[in-house]
Amino acid sequence: MTEQLQIQSIISNIEKVMIGKKNIAELAVVALLADGHVLLEDVPGVGKTMMVRALAKSIGANFKRIQFTPDLLPSDVVGVSIYNPKEMEFEFRPGPILGNIVLADEINRTSPKTQSALLEGMEEASVTIDGITMPIPKPFFVMATQNPIEHEGTYPLPEAQLDRFLMKLKMGYPHPSEEIEILNSLEKRMPIDELEAVVSLEELIDLQKKVKDVKVDYTMKGYIVDLASRTRVDTYIYLGVSPRGSIALMRAAQAFAILRGRDYVTPDDIQYLVPFVFCHRIILRPEARYDGISTEEVLSRIVKKTPVPIKRKVIQ
Repeated sequence: MTEQLQIQSIISNIEKVMIGKKNIAELAVVALLADGHVLLEDVPGVGKTMMVRALAKSIGANFKRIQFTPDLLPSDVVGVSIYNPKEMEFEFRPGPILGNIVLADEINRTSPKTQSALLEGMEEASVTIDGITMPIPKPFFVMATQNPIEHEGTYPLPEAQLDRFLMKLKMGYPHPSEEIEILNSLEKRMPIDELEAVVSLEELIDLQKKVKDVKVDYTMKGYIVDLASRTRVDTYIYLGVSPRGSIALMRAAQAFAILRGRDYVTPDDIQYLVPFVFCHRIILRPEARYDGISTEEVLSRIVKKTPVPIKRKVIQ
């Protein structure tokens, strides 16, 4: 089975549960292949949790869920050492972050200290407990969710922490015909219970390695940097995309190229991924809000104005 077929089998498997959300399934898999993490922002009940569970089942991964609440402690996320009087020594009980696929549900409902415990693990792929650093098993993928409607009693993620997420996605409501199909599928059974792994963890890790071999030639790197640079000087943008954002876009484009069956990145890959990779990394000036201009509109204008590389150099 080729890399493209393996990836398509994961997406098709997720589609058995997530009806009408192929684009979100594709982007979630792209983020996983790029060894990144996803922030999923949308209203309750549109299938955010189901998406993560379906992804975990499709690759036979160890799935962990953290329900963030105001009283959640960092030790509830990373784990804690408990004294065993019988053995007369401390025993480490790992927290849910030491899993393969981690759902951080309603991440904006807990304190910044607890948020940082999760985000440290995302950035370093390890956790430090009682002075001992432990690596998080690979593959490691966090999908955090937050509700954009209710802001009372929440702790919004600061920009420095938002930057840790490779992508920010929105599910959106299904089309009426798709919603009827959802009702039909759930009438007598739960499709998620019948889902089986289509790719092993070893195969997924191999796919992640192959993503890094996808060619990104000089013109494509220049195109990515040009797009990022223009966000730093745009009149509507107060805070532009950092170099970490440029790296994230390159990694996402490499994974997306494999999804499309190519071993090289094209300008179309980059243009398609810009809104998902850049939107949460920039802050608009007040003038943009006064003019009723959204982040997506600003980025769309930047993409249209940025010259597209015509020729792809051959890399020896």
